[in-house]
Amino acid sequence: MDRVRTLAEGGRKLDGCIRYVGQGKAASLAEAREAWRAWYNTTRWRRLREQVLLKAEFTCCYCGKVHSDTAQLVADHKLPHRGNARLFWDEANLQCLCAPCHNRVKQSEEAGGS
Repeated sequence: MDRVRTLAEGGRKLDGCIRYVGQGKAASLAEAREAWRAWYNTTRWRRLREQVLLKAEFTCCYCGKVHSDTAQLVADHKLPHRGNARLFWDEANLQCLCAPCHNRVKQSEEAGGS
């Protein structure tokens, strides 16, 4: 099965966007835009997350609580990356948040609820 990288509207290449030629299957544009989710399962991401948590001394940037259980902490993107590799991997764009602040406060902000 041949794999050919596809281009988004405007001729810009989408990272991870692959069309499968030969069997009539094609990755939808929406699936291609979501391909970045696999980045969270890489060793590179786990190391970057650990660096961010260590730098913040396991302290939530919003509420100031210190957590010894790293499962309760999130390396959050200050500016949503939406698949932009530069924003995703930029350590300066990451902050340490506890799960409650990330899941309530930050998500509300991103939804426009400030």
